[in-house]
Amino acid sequence: MIPAETVDLVLHTAVIEDVVGDYVELKKSGSGFRGLSPFTNEKTPSFYVLPEKGIFKCFSSDKGGSVVTFLMELEKLSFPQAIKQLAERYGIEIEEKEISPEQQQERTERESLLAVNAWAQGWLTQQLHDSKEGQAIGLSYFESRGFRADTLKTFKIGYCPDSWDAMSTAASDAGYQLERLLALGLAKEKDGKPWDFFKGRVMFPIRDVTGRTIAFGGRTLSTEKKVAKYFNSPESPLYHKGDVLFGLHLAKPAITKEDRVLLVEGYTDVMALHQAGIEHVVSSSGTALTVNQIKLIRRYTKNITVLFDGDAAGIRASLRGIDLLLAEGLNVHVVLFPDGDDPDSYSKKVPSETLRAHIADEAKDFVAFKLNLLTQEAADDPVKRSEMIHSILGSVSVIPDAIQQGVYLKLAAEELGMSEDVLQSEINKIIRSRLVEEQKAEKREEFRKQRERADSSAPPDLHVPPDWSDAQDPLDENSLDLPLRDAERHRTIIERDLVRRMLRFGSVPFTPQNSGEEEPVALAFAHYVIEYMESLNFEVKDALLAKIYAVFMEHHERELVPELDAFMKHPDPEIQAFVVGAVVDKYEVSKRWEEVHQIYAAREEDLLNKALMDSLHLLKLNDNRQEIAGLQEQLTALATAIDNGEESAIAGMRELLIKRKELDEQKRKITTYFGTAILP
Repeated sequence: MIPAETVDLVLHTAVIEDVVGDYVELKKSGSGFRGLSPFTNEKTPSFYVLPEKGIFKCFSSDKGGSVVTFLMELEKLSFPQAIKQLAERYGIEIEEKEISPEQQQERTERESLLAVNAWAQGWLTQQLHDSKEGQAIGLSYFESRGFRADTLKTFKIGYCPDSWDAMSTAASDAGYQLERLLALGLAKEKDGKPWDFFKGRVMFPIRDVTGRTIAFGGRTLSTEKKVAKYFNSPESPLYHKGDVLFGLHLAKPAITKEDRVLLVEGYTDVMALHQAGIEHVVSSSGTALTVNQIKLIRRYTKNITVLFDGDAAGIRASLRGIDLLLAEGLNVHVVLFPDGDDPDSYSKKVPSETLRAHIADEAKDFVAFKLNLLTQEAADDPVKRSEMIHSILGSVSVIPDAIQQGVYLKLAAEELGMSEDVLQSEINKIIRSRLVEEQKAEKREEFRKQRERADSSAPPDLHVPPDWSDAQDPLDENSLDLPLRDAERHRTIIERDLVRRMLRFGSVPFTPQNSGEEEPVALAFAHYVIEYMESLNFEVKDALLAKIYAVFMEHHERELVPELDAFMKHPDPEIQAFVVGAVVDKYEVSKRWEEVHQIYAAREEDLLNKALMDSLHLLKLNDNRQEIAGLQEQLTALATAIDNGEESAIAGMRELLIKRKELDEQKRKITTYFGTAILP
């Protein structure tokens, strides 16, 4: 276990904007920072970091909390794992208290796999530089291609010996289980014996945005045509190839500085440009670009330049993936290299200054580039020209910004010598066709879900309660007489509102109105809520809210009100998310606006007395409703007994009817508070 004092030290040392900045491009916004959510695919930034409070809030996913919560949510870490990662980042030594064998077994699979990959990377790098085979085959290969030793060190390049089980044996000797190597794809098993998957290949560690090795790419140096040139690690709990960009962990600072990313195809392209001093470059690792990879790029910049080699077939193949970039709202440029050259080879032929100038000067807007390229290819062939026009309009149609789409439409009309109206009509057809296909897909999915529900064992008269969103006003007059089936969810809404006010205004001095005392004593709002709840024997029933309320109770016993920091140390990310959501507002009335217009909005802080009384009355009404429901069940049972001739049930019926009358009167008094009369 990690001592509490160490957790405190980590939380006070970690700079939340720096940690979050590894994953999200943050821009200054008032006293905080704002950026695109790493949890959703949003186009408009709704992700905020508030350094003075040490918290983040994502309005698009409703997540929020401390820097630890951020890592837990994004990296899928446990609380101890997130603390350890931050401690390592800031050089804080963790001396864990002795843990039991049961706790030792709870070490997650992810930690174990990361440890194996870290060992493998170190061992492979050592093989490249220290073994005779690695030096003769691997190191000489990179030297022949013009890569310096410092570049190989930066990218932690390695070599896997051309032996069936050299790596597996070394891993076993180092104490790592074969099952871990198999899970990561470092080894395969045949006839009960392991063999190294990457044997005889130079190795490129694939790292996540924080620099941890999560997979490998291996290139064969064999000249046999039957041998695949590149192998990547298979999918694993650590590695999903469509979610990773090679070199991003090194490129992040340069991407932010340049406000642009360069996209290349292979590992060595990234390495070669780095060696030439151009660091804002990433690679899709030879796979087709995915939406998730584009999301990664959009965290840091909206501007992307795709570097093509001079191969015409390769260019046409790459064109298909670029529409994804346009659809995600990125500004796309392309750069061509001379025939026969790719970024790697060209960077070795020219000085760094010439390479930089070529990328800057030859960058063409993608739509204009595609227009020019396909126009040349189509020439006077009417069939090819028609296909070319549809391809270009297909690219223009996915652009989400209407103004930008209009600019490209005008450009296409001028280049093609066609009417804008005709092209716009065709774009509309493309968009309509796409929407129809999307609707069909949605209907198919809905039909599939209906079939699943129909096949389930749920009773046919199962009631699905209405969706009470957070925006639902708990004081809506329709909520005063809900069916019993909705009472539990309605109570949660009331409790959520009450706890939210305790979080926002817990330490605000509160003087109850109409308390009956000549000189009512001012208490902190949180203390007054707790004392009133206890006097009425009320309790918070929702599990999540009850945990938060318990923190207030613990502090109340010491005559304290918990600060935000007390909740940010809680290991439950749901609690942190709720607390942050309660204290952070996405919108705020401008004080300047109030001063200029002399119109002042009512402050919730000034309405605490009424809000508290409303909540307490609603809680009492909720209890009353459930008591009546329970009583009604008993009355129904007694009525059945009387019908069956059980005279003893008559006395019990009288008692219950008296109790029911008392509850109905209680309900009438409660609803009168709201100015609403509800008949029994």
